[in-house]
Amino acid sequence: MIKLTKYLKPFKLQIAFILSLIFLQTIGDLFLPTLMAGIINEGVMKGDTGFIIETGAIMMAVAFLSGISAIIAAYLSAKVSVGLGTHLRELLFENVESFSLEEFDHFGTSTLITRNTNDINQIQHVAVMVMRMMISAPMMAVGGVIMAISRDVPLTGMLGIAIFLLACFIFIVSRKVIPLFTQVQRKVDKLNLVTREKLTGVRVIRAFDTIKMEEKRFEDANVDLTGTYIKVNRIMAFMMPSIMLIMNLSSVTILWLGSHRIAGGNMNIGDLSAFTQYAMHIMMSMLMLSMMFVMVPRAQAAANRINEVLEARPRITDPAKAENYFKKHGCVEFDDVSFCYPGAENPVLEYISFSANPGEVTAIIGSTGSGKSTIVNLIPRFYDVTSGKILIDGVDVKAAALTDIRDKIGFVPQKAVLFSGSVRDNIAVGNPLASFEDIKKAAAISQAAEFIEDFEDGYDHMITQGGSNLSGGQKQRLSIARALVKKPEVYLFDDSFSALDFKTDFKVRQALKMETKDATVIIIAQRVGTVMDADRIIVLDKGKIAGIGKHDELLKKCSVYQEIVSSQLEKEEVS
Repeated sequence: MIKLTKYLKPFKLQIAFILSLIFLQTIGDLFLPTLMAGIINEGVMKGDTGFIIETGAIMMAVAFLSGISAIIAAYLSAKVSVGLGTHLRELLFENVESFSLEEFDHFGTSTLITRNTNDINQIQHVAVMVMRMMISAPMMAVGGVIMAISRDVPLTGMLGIAIFLLACFIFIVSRKVIPLFTQVQRKVDKLNLVTREKLTGVRVIRAFDTIKMEEKRFEDANVDLTGTYIKVNRIMAFMMPSIMLIMNLSSVTILWLGSHRIAGGNMNIGDLSAFTQYAMHIMMSMLMLSMMFVMVPRAQAAANRINEVLEARPRITDPAKAENYFKKHGCVEFDDVSFCYPGAENPVLEYISFSANPGEVTAIIGSTGSGKSTIVNLIPRFYDVTSGKILIDGVDVKAAALTDIRDKIGFVPQKAVLFSGSVRDNIAVGNPLASFEDIKKAAAISQAAEFIEDFEDGYDHMITQGGSNLSGGQKQRLSIARALVKKPEVYLFDDSFSALDFKTDFKVRQALKMETKDATVIIIAQRVGTVMDADRIIVLDKGKIAGIGKHDELLKKCSVYQEIVSSQLEKEEVS
């Protein structure tokens, strides 16, 4: 929690006001037993009705002011805690948005979701408790001890013994509970991971009839989390009765000793009544602190996890002074580029050099794992090259601002990703300012218009999360339309035609020729039929360039390309 206190700065005025209200409430609560003692000693014992009425009126006024202060403090505490939760969610989401793929790989999706929901809820819940309990409890405890001493010193010594025993008990319990709460957060991550995989992979699970196996995985994660929670709850179940036992025994002891002191003439009945009230205030303060000692460790574990994300800085960032003097329009150059994924032993790309120019189609083909998709991930700086340079319009991508680089690129990923919303909204992601005519034109070029118009709502047809109500080919065509509506200088198609049949593939590529005639087009593909008409074909083999040239040239001189073509001769007509 301490690491997150800097995020409370926007609420410092409200917190200061809350502290003032809690102080007033505490003073009022401490003043009431003294007034009660006065009524008993001076009014009841002496039969002074006027004094009783006058002091009673003061007590009512003090109780009213104390109650109003408590209500306002509770309201403001809730408001500040909710504001803190909102502020943390915004900061966390903004920081995660700036992450490169390397940071996403490091944290994982499931834990980022847990930290932005469950962990922040823990912080939010404890924040209101801290402002209401952890601030007022020490005030009440210290004030109660001072007032108790003013009433009777020997009884206060006995009360000190009870407080010492209570503090020792709370310390022992906290030592056992803190590690368990840290384990709980990690096991919640695990449960979320299993649940998320089960929900997103439900088709595969049913197709392979692995429902029982997935149920076993979920049950293992669930039972593991449940077991840890049971350990925590057992400790808590033992803790509360034990604290209440100490408090009740202390009360009985105070009354017993107090009665003897009254009998000996060393104490008044009113003072014993006030002392009992102060003892209860002190004990309740200790009880509140014990609750906070249980809750804060869990919040501390959550705060550490949140802070870990907030303090994480993406490795791929804008340079201190970005270069934006682009000499050309749409020219992409790889200059002796090598790349190795973080943690990998061997590079996935080695010594890659080529250029892709406007008005040309550059195709990259190779076997699975040869590094094709890695090349297109390096161009928009999803990852940074290990060595060498990538130039866009003559500027090293590391020297340019990320927004300047990515504004030039229309990217169609290997896995078509759509968002919940209408077809129109999904296409407009590429250019939020695009007109409806531009959207329709992009859909027509990508051959998506033919199925969009079959929908009852047309372009207002709602797409579910991830596009699960569309086929793979439909999702790919919408992804292509999304890139087209942006009208970029560089088009990157990462195996974006794999789900299309040969006829649709051909129609899309023919329509793209006219639309992208002035842009640079880089196509990643597995099928020879998709790349054979390209101006330049780059053949990759185990992360290295095995050949560069046109289809006819590579058929004669590149053995790797020859193997790829021969393996597809029965499926496609290649001339």
